[in-house]
Amino acid sequence: MLIPFAAAVVVGLAVLWPGGAPSHERTGVGFDRQTQQATVTRIDAVDCKSVNASGDTPSGDTSTAEGSSAQQQASGTCKKATIRVDTGDDKGRTFTEIVQPDSSRQLHQDQKVIVAYAPDAPEELQYSVADVDRKFPLALLAGVFALAVVVVGRMRGVMALIALAVSFLVLTLFILPAILQGSNPLVVAVVGASAIMLIALYTCHGLTARTSVAVLGTLISLLLIGLLGSLFIGWAALTGNTDDNTGLIHGLYPAIDMSGLLLAGVIIGSLGVLDDVTVTQTSAVWELHQADPTMSRRGLYRAGIRIGRDHIASVVNTLVLAYAGAALPLLLLFSIAQSSVGTVANSELVAEEIVRTLIGSIGLVASVPVTTALAALVVSADRPSAPGAAGAAGAAGAAGAAGAATGGGGAVGGAAARGGRGRRRKR
Repeated sequence: MLIPFAAAVVVGLAVLWPGGAPSHERTGVGFDRQTQQATVTRIDAVDCKSVNASGDTPSGDTSTAEGSSAQQQASGTCKKATIRVDTGDDKGRTFTEIVQPDSSRQLHQDQKVIVAYAPDAPEELQYSVADVDRKFPLALLAGVFALAVVVVGRMRGVMALIALAVSFLVLTLFILPAILQGSNPLVVAVVGASAIMLIALYTCHGLTARTSVAVLGTLISLLLIGLLGSLFIGWAALTGNTDDNTGLIHGLYPAIDMSGLLLAGVIIGSLGVLDDVTVTQTSAVWELHQADPTMSRRGLYRAGIRIGRDHIASVVNTLVLAYAGAALPLLLLFSIAQSSVGTVANSELVAEEIVRTLIGSIGLVASVPVTTALAALVVSADRPSAPGAAGAAGAAGAAGAAGAATGGGGAVGGAAARGGRGRRRKR
């Protein structure tokens, strides 16, 4: 079953391979801006009243956020930052930027920053600080993560990191560019997720029957998630175009099916948790068989499904909390507005997360009985030798060794051992 599936994935990769993301003329909006690296070389304290456009002290209500901000900008102390461009054609060029006292991002001397470049703007306004340069702390955190994985997981941890790198390459070199090229997002997600699944599982867990069962369980669950996602995303009329980023993507590449992109995100987002569930269930059934080789197929399934019920409870809760944490600022806005639960759930922003969570959870729940049944079916085919036969084989082997030492009887003992090893237990 897996050989034709893997061949189909390879063919899909070859047919849909994009050869890079399509080029476009930069809009200068959001992430679609030219950026350079820069350094804050000097910070001077200045009177906000002298550098802001309006020198009049506001007389409005300072109890509101807008009034309080205006008051601080008029009477507070601002920072005048001198910033040096470190990369690009204008390397060494400096410009100044005023930082308001109530700004969420405060600059410091010698701080590394990312600056946006607008070539069509007046010379004194071409550069502006876009963000803080976080490359070093992020790289350090990634190094600590990799070290922890290798120290605890050892060789298995190394293989997991390799699989993670390959998954990232498939995502950035195939899935994203292929969608931008106009390929069907659902087809691209299915092919890309299948490639990630095959590479990651076999790299981490080896080319074994146990891993193959986990691959089959994951594949069946992904197909279920794809079918449910396609049905309910269309039924709920979810467009996938709900914020500035998706609006920018749709503006730059109108041919992209945004609802299909949403479905692709559901499939890829569910894959990581599915791998965890299917591998755990398969390993549990294998270990149960090792502990009691006489356990029947039905007994293995019942014991494995009991473990799976605990796994379902914890994983579904994990998914819901993960999506809720990602959407926490949005939920806070609804709480501030004192909106009803029905109003909140009906908004497209929240409805997307509800559909994503519930479809992913249904796929996870279904993966437990499917994978457990497949594992019990496969592992029960590996029947152990009968205890009596094993004992006879051991005695015959010992007799053969003794006979060989005294110059005779070795052939008889060896033949008896070979005969005993081939016997199977009857159910």
